[in-house]
Amino acid sequence: QVQLVESGGGLVQAGGSLRLSCVASGRTFSTYGMGWLRQAPGKEREFVATINWSGTNTYYADSAKGRFTISRDNAKNAMYLQMNSLKPEDTAAYYCAATYNSNGASTVRGYKYWGQGTQVTVSS
Repeated sequence: QVQLVESGGGLVQAGGSLRLSCVASGRTFSTYGMGWLRQAPGKEREFVATINWSGTNTYYADSAKGRFTISRDNAKNAMYLQMNSLKPEDTAAYYCAATYNSNGASTVRGYKYWGQGTQVTVSS
């Protein structure tokens, strides 16, 4: 089992940047594929980005490609999401999640463990 805690959300103007962090408990963090997902008000939770156990492979939703970068530091039990060129439509609660699939996962149902979320609000 792993417990996840996100941080780094906030209010930013369109075109700005934010870096989200996720810190995991437990000694098996490096065995999990990890991902970032988000949920806007009134919408379903959606996939944003995923990274494999070693950090060597990543995959992004079309909405995130070219603007967001996912990374991880297994020595620190941490994962990050660098978000640049933010848009108002990026406004959502962002969740860190872990999957037993060490290659990562690109669907919401693929994740087993979830953090509590961190709010990102992008003003126009």
